[in-house]
Amino acid sequence: MLENTDRTELSTLGEFGLIKHLTQFVEIKNESTLKGIGDDAAVIDYKGKQMVVSTDMLVEGVHFDLAYMPLKHLGYKAISVNVSDIYAMNAMPKQVTISLAISSRFSVEAMEELYAGMMLACAKHKVDIVGGDTTSSKSGLVISITAIGEADADKIVYRSTAKEGDLLCVTGDLGAAYVGLQLLEREKQIFLESPGVQPDLEGNDYIIERQLKPEARKDIPVLLEKLEVKPTAMIDVSDGLASEILHLCTDSDTGCNLYEEKIPIDPSAYNTAREFNLDPTVCALNGGEDYELLFTIDQADFPKIKANPDITVIGHMTNKKDGVNLITKGGTQHPLTAQGWDALLKKPE
Repeated sequence: MLENTDRTELSTLGEFGLIKHLTQFVEIKNESTLKGIGDDAAVIDYKGKQMVVSTDMLVEGVHFDLAYMPLKHLGYKAISVNVSDIYAMNAMPKQVTISLAISSRFSVEAMEELYAGMMLACAKHKVDIVGGDTTSSKSGLVISITAIGEADADKIVYRSTAKEGDLLCVTGDLGAAYVGLQLLEREKQIFLESPGVQPDLEGNDYIIERQLKPEARKDIPVLLEKLEVKPTAMIDVSDGLASEILHLCTDSDTGCNLYEEKIPIDPSAYNTAREFNLDPTVCALNGGEDYELLFTIDQADFPKIKANPDITVIGHMTNKKDGVNLITKGGTQHPLTAQGWDALLKKPE
């Protein structure tokens, strides 16, 4: 067997050499970044604005599977899922730090692919890479991102400020990322059993991309400001619609009525869910990783958003004593519960 001459071992560069190698093309995009990579800490000047900070971690074997997740897509996703938290505060991301724990099975070229995806996402969201850390790992790849953003004090939106009577809205559509994951897992199992069989993913581009390359909704805070609508509360949909609604209600001390017929589900996600004997509504409620924005607005703002194809009113906030409920298509009412992505219908009933 010929030796792979295109692989460069991480040990040839060392920790600091790898950092220098991966970050040599990083460019500063924001005036608030006074000092980025290259010192003991980054220096950021927000000139009277409020700073928002969020951290998220992706662990191999828990959050991603490299059997079907290309490293470039993984890098892109790692940035996207973190800046999504900043948009959920009605703020704009400006900087990120990137920390990696890397096992010896990865080469320099592999890390270049990962970083290429990260830099692509950073370019799209106009954020600067300003630091981080690298270390070794004995159990695969771990990615930790801290995202830093800014907003005027009167623009920031919390989870805890929804009120009774507010309308519950969501952007885009839900459930496609989870359905895409089921498709990828199926094709992985087929490949493991028959290594010569090529994956059958034709016609499923949308749901596959929703899983492998999610897009954080940078357009929504901009749109809402243009429409002169400030949400009364907001959260991103990372763990499933049900979980996020329960977060809003718990933190805001309210109840909620969610209408099943109003939940936006893409036709391709709906049809593929049915092929897997999954309930599309359950996928939307509990699948997670959609990275859409869930928010509440005052009823008086409804005329401003009602004609927008990217925003759907799916319910309304109620008094806490009325509970958090799902109103089915048949008109029956059930308490809303959250299974969470890790428990969702691995063996559907």
